[in-house]
Amino acid sequence: MNRASILLLVFLFLPFIQSCITSQKTVMRNDPLIGKIIDVQNHKAIDFNTLIDRISAFDIIYLSEKHDNPDHHRFQEKIIQALIDSGKKPAIGFEFFAMDNTPDLINFVESGKTQHSDEDIKFIETDLRRKLGWDTQSDEMWSYYLSLLNIARKNSLFAAGIDLGSTLKKRITRKGINGISALESEQIFSTRMDNTAYKDYMFSIFKDVHCGMEHGNMQSRLYDTWVARNDKMAQSIVRMAKHHAPPVVIIIGGGHTRYGLGVIDRVSAINKDLGQVNIDLSEISTQPSELSDYFDLLDLEGFAPVPPSDYMWFSQRVSYADPCEEFKESLKKMKSSAGSK
Repeated sequence: MNRASILLLVFLFLPFIQSCITSQKTVMRNDPLIGKIIDVQNHKAIDFNTLIDRISAFDIIYLSEKHDNPDHHRFQEKIIQALIDSGKKPAIGFEFFAMDNTPDLINFVESGKTQHSDEDIKFIETDLRRKLGWDTQSDEMWSYYLSLLNIARKNSLFAAGIDLGSTLKKRITRKGINGISALESEQIFSTRMDNTAYKDYMFSIFKDVHCGMEHGNMQSRLYDTWVARNDKMAQSIVRMAKHHAPPVVIIIGGGHTRYGLGVIDRVSAINKDLGQVNIDLSEISTQPSELSDYFDLLDLEGFAPVPPSDYMWFSQRVSYADPCEEFKESLKKMKSSAGSK
């Protein structure tokens, strides 16, 4: 097995490895930041009502999550419900669903207009899960997003997928953006925002995520997928904002929004007039840290030094285990085997 194959396997399966590890409960660390909402600009704590008052005027509200943290999804539910209670009717966009899934999401929301038995509702939910391709995902992960969709269903909120389709994402990861067919390429929107410093920054993140393993060709393909996804999500968000009164609430992983890069800067490139605010639903660090440690500026050539988000709402960690440490010996053997071939 060559190193590129190894890296592809790690890329595909490390999230599942991490999921298995996080299911093994460890001793949780108490931290005074847990539950606190911080205004990142001045490092001051604010209460929940103040947060809602401040974000309500924005066109786009990002609720940036760690996908498997249940607290983050509870925070999202609380924010969306507060916006509804204040008289807003937010549209909700989901990273985890493709734009092509939007008709199925709309059908699900519109099913709330009709009275159904509990058995019928269960069937409708199961049918949606199958159509979205989530019947192979864990019940726990599905429940997080179903809960948000049920809020949309109960309150007749517009819901949409914003990402590329899963098969096209996999094709780009395997082939690279220049290796897919011309017809596939026409399905991909591009902001043409290319920056060497940002690319190098993302390469370093890919290396960290994959426990120090790196391979130029694979990282290039991962970057191609990353850029294609961010461009597509930015385009989808702008379209949602065009057709729906604000706010548009986006359920998305924190890596796509941190430091205003990934999706946020691309939305601005498409429509600079849209007001955006990012609430980073952030786990506390593995070791006790000062509040200021969470707000390091990203100093990247070609970009203004900025903090990671506008607001941080801190939560407990799902796990303190290090997946790279857990599988260090296995990865070492894999790399050694690859090097000997």
